[in-house]
Amino acid sequence: MLVVNTETIPGLKITRTLGVVKGNRVQAKHIGKDIIGGLRNLVGGRMKEYEEMFVESRTAAEKDMIHEAEKLNANAIINIRYSTSSITEGASEVLVYGTAVQVEPYE
Repeated sequence: MLVVNTETIPGLKITRTLGVVKGNRVQAKHIGKDIIGGLRNLVGGRMKEYEEMFVESRTAAEKDMIHEAEKLNANAIINIRYSTSSITEGASEVLVYGTAVQVEPYE
């Protein structure tokens, strides 16, 4: 599956638009990592615990979006976008969405 954040894909033509596909995850770290992350917030520095949480959430959301596109028989997703929001302290939502399409090379 080709996934891009552009409206077109150089060298390929869109032959069919299948609709918007999305994936989202709400995730929190366990209390120990949340405490460590909170301490880093007080003293400054890179918050690896929260970075890990976002990477895990983003990866899972991307997989969900791709799975939804595969069910539509898409071979690409164009114009993808990411959105995040805080649900509670230590928990956040990651949403990824784009347009599922079928593409093929120009003749």
